[in-house]
Amino acid sequence: MSLKHFEIVYSVKGKQSKTVLQAVNRADMIKIFKARNPDSAVIRVTETSAPLNETLEKLKNNIMDAIFKKSVKVEFLIASFRQLAVMSNAGIPIHDSVKEVGKAAADERLRSIFAKIDDDLNAGLSLTASASAFKEELGDISIAMIELGENTGNMADSLKKLSDILEEVHENRKKFKKAIRYPLTIITAMAVAFVILMTQVVPKFRDIFKQLGAEEKLPLPTKILLGIESALNNYGLYILVVGIVAFLFITRSYKTNPIFHAKCDKYMLKVYLIGKIIFYSNLNRFTLVLSELIHAGIPVVEALDTSLLTVTNTTLQDRLSLVKISVQRGISLTDSFRETELFENMLIQMIQAGEQSGTLDMMLSKVTDYFRDKFNAIIDNLSSYIEPILLAFLACMVLLMALGIFMPMWEMGSAVKGG
Repeated sequence: MSLKHFEIVYSVKGKQSKTVLQAVNRADMIKIFKARNPDSAVIRVTETSAPLNETLEKLKNNIMDAIFKKSVKVEFLIASFRQLAVMSNAGIPIHDSVKEVGKAAADERLRSIFAKIDDDLNAGLSLTASASAFKEELGDISIAMIELGENTGNMADSLKKLSDILEEVHENRKKFKKAIRYPLTIITAMAVAFVILMTQVVPKFRDIFKQLGAEEKLPLPTKILLGIESALNNYGLYILVVGIVAFLFITRSYKTNPIFHAKCDKYMLKVYLIGKIIFYSNLNRFTLVLSELIHAGIPVVEALDTSLLTVTNTTLQDRLSLVKISVQRGISLTDSFRETELFENMLIQMIQAGEQSGTLDMMLSKVTDYFRDKFNAIIDNLSSYIEPILLAFLACMVLLMALGIFMPMWEMGSAVKGG
């Protein structure tokens, strides 16, 4: 929910003036202005572009954020939402709750966010509109669940469920990092060992082969080793720089180029293990939020629209967005999900049973459990899945080193004996 700029012409004590303010829509704009200026009479309100000084200030802030940006720690965000849930459940007004939680937040960036949200609430904005300005820090799921709380009038339950969702996502990330730590350590050690061998050991064998005049008669594995050694020793720095530039270029293109982003997302779904992790984690979040929204009584189309915000992979997002289109055309939710070809037949049958019996939220919750279990199974056994690949790579590296170094030795030894 983006904020728009409005130019408001008003009169106070017979004198006409104008100013530019931000709001979600024209009605909110008038409400905010009257709250701030009770003695003024609104003459005209028109939508306009942002003032030049504000645009320049925003550009400066974006540059500073890109250089010195401090991200919000998830642990503190979860704790703050849990506090908000408890205070809302106790009947404390959301404005007072936000103010107190902001003061108590341990994270500096989070304190700043809550302070700005508090200012927006004072100006008459809704909590959803206020929080939407910090979507990047709070996340799409947070905005969706806050909006759910405002739409249903049950902010306490929505914030509690939001805390549970964020905690689950955070735990999954921790489990993934823990599972990937061992393979990364092995890969790093292998890479360091390979570079040392290439730069320190192989050059000595090159000198030996050169002294013996055997450079032109070397076997293929040895030529490959010497080629890698020559590239690292002569162009190692350039290779490193090109690698870093390529990484930065790909990262930037992924963030700024929608076509490149979509192609990468489509390719990532086909990568061994990574594709399954992305698939199950996205569908787990999607069905989790969808089941909560339907349980809260939100219409299916609106629930699908909000749940799509939690899907980060564009390929999955495009296919799941077809569900909303199909439902709007009058097709059942079961058939709409079947058309995506993302759900197994067993899950389709569960959704169909829920749709026919009026227990769709319960069945979607079971589907969520299925995707969660699948995701956890991959994460818990990640090391065992990767180990064969690491062993194969290590075997290839050792074989290349052994053949590259010892094959010419054997051939020279045979030549000496034959002589």
